[in-house]
Amino acid sequence: MGLLSKIFGKKNVAEREGEPDMVYVPSEDERMNWAIEKANLTLWYFEESLKNQQPYQNYFSIKVLITDGDEGEHIWLTDPHFDDEGNLFGTVGNEPVNIRSVKFNQKIGIKRDLISDWMIIENGRLIGGYTIRAIRDGVAEKEKAAFDNSIGLYIDEGVDHFKANLETPEGAILAIEKAYNNKDIDAAIACKDFFEEAKSLLSVMKMEIDQDIINETAEVLKLSFINNIEEHGFPDFSTIQNAFPERKKVDETHWVITEVCWYPDGGKSVQLLNTYKSPKGWVVLGPAGPQE
Repeated sequence: MGLLSKIFGKKNVAEREGEPDMVYVPSEDERMNWAIEKANLTLWYFEESLKNQQPYQNYFSIKVLITDGDEGEHIWLTDPHFDDEGNLFGTVGNEPVNIRSVKFNQKIGIKRDLISDWMIIENGRLIGGYTIRAIRDGVAEKEKAAFDNSIGLYIDEGVDHFKANLETPEGAILAIEKAYNNKDIDAAIACKDFFEEAKSLLSVMKMEIDQDIINETAEVLKLSFINNIEEHGFPDFSTIQNAFPERKKVDETHWVITEVCWYPDGGKSVQLLNTYKSPKGWVVLGPAGPQE
């Protein structure tokens, strides 16, 4: 019995001679659903990298859902490329288990909305590969090194490439960090919502609040934010690499985002950040408290 069969149970793993084992993950698995969503939110980086490959990027692959009647299977494609309309083409990279509509080494074309993951190897490090990470997260800590060896990849939290805009909570965090790097106080303020931050702060303090108190607190928070930058300068995120391994939903408009930062000296920090979906998009309210 192979390693993955031992970890996940034989009925959940298809062992394939000469190829990595395939792990079956329930479609309702939250980790896997987030992995697929994250892959699509960061797909732009894969596409841009594919167009402008760098010497340190030595492997590209993309994962797609292929159906055959009532059966479906997520399969990695090698030699991927996109046409001008964004359709995907590639070569089936492994022998399918559940479907017969495609076969190993077959060149196929497929719609981009069937993409479920992507991966690049950069200097030996896995970038993307979110479904691989989701499977790995379900592995016992003592088995993770063996898991990594079984698939021949170096896996850490990775580096995520959300777009730095207000379309996602992670993008809002990157947008305010970009504003800091550019020393642009107006852009940084645009990534905030001091009124909502005041409401959150006052609710934690369990105070009786009305609109005037919220407005006054929001003004104080804004002035404090500006004064802190004027006194201490802008934080510098220009040499930091980021990953966002987890989202935690508070309600429909509030999410706590885990951000991991790597520093040039090899240091690492993990912080939890409150984000809020405002009328203008996602914004950063402030820290939710340290994780490490």
